[in-house]
Amino acid sequence: MKQETIDRIRIISKDRDWDQFHTPANLAKSIVIEAGELLECYQWQDEADLEHVRQELADVIVYCRNMLDALGLDEDEIVNAKMEQNEKKYPIDKAYGSNKKYTEF
Repeated sequence: MKQETIDRIRIISKDRDWDQFHTPANLAKSIVIEAGELLECYQWQDEADLEHVRQELADVIVYCRNMLDALGLDEDEIVNAKMEQNEKKYPIDKAYGSNKKYTEF
């Protein structure tokens, strides 16, 4: 995410005194709630209104960004650490084209 976007998210929260509500527990709940709203876009069909999907996905991303701040985490660091784990758990020769969980290889 661009730094200017991160700064904008932070300013919106700060200017409205919302940071007081941004505990990790509250943010985790909010992420799940917004992810549910994103899923609702596809509840009865495989296609969805793209604008509605964009809005709900943005809510999920903003709450994730807020949680990173609340926990003092760096998104690049945690994503790359997870990708390293995935590369080990899902080697190409076993995982290519498969949707099996690593415990099923």
